[in-house]
Amino acid sequence: MNAPIEPQEHRVDPSRLASGTWCHTRNRQIGEGDIAASYSADKIAQGKIRKPFFWKNCLWVCTGTNSKSAEAYRLVPERFFDGELTTYNEVAMLPFEQRIKPEGFYHGMRVRHGKQDCVLVGPKALLLPKEESETLKQADLFDAL
Repeated sequence: MNAPIEPQEHRVDPSRLASGTWCHTRNRQIGEGDIAASYSADKIAQGKIRKPFFWKNCLWVCTGTNSKSAEAYRLVPERFFDGELTTYNEVAMLPFEQRIKPEGFYHGMRVRHGKQDCVLVGPKALLLPKEESETLKQADLFDAL
């Protein structure tokens, strides 16, 4: 068996990871970041995903969150994926030892994005909030213009 590929850690604007709050008046989530809103682990078993987020010139889907980070996989059209395709249900039926893939659990899973057949591709990325000093440095760039 191959060793797992360590997820790469990346820093993003904290507002993108925000879970937001439920507004009973509007009957929807308010203040939710695009990364958190793309959380789709509960939909992948049905072969579906929520709206992906755009980052590093690719579409991505969040598969796990906590209060300080998010886990995400790239989303690519199926025709561009040359690995072994699978579904969540096929992987879930395997013995535990066979579920472990070096690229991550969701690597190679078929999903639909709108009307397009797509695949989740690993290795997964771990998205963390930028440090306050990193955010200030970015703001300073705009002040210099």
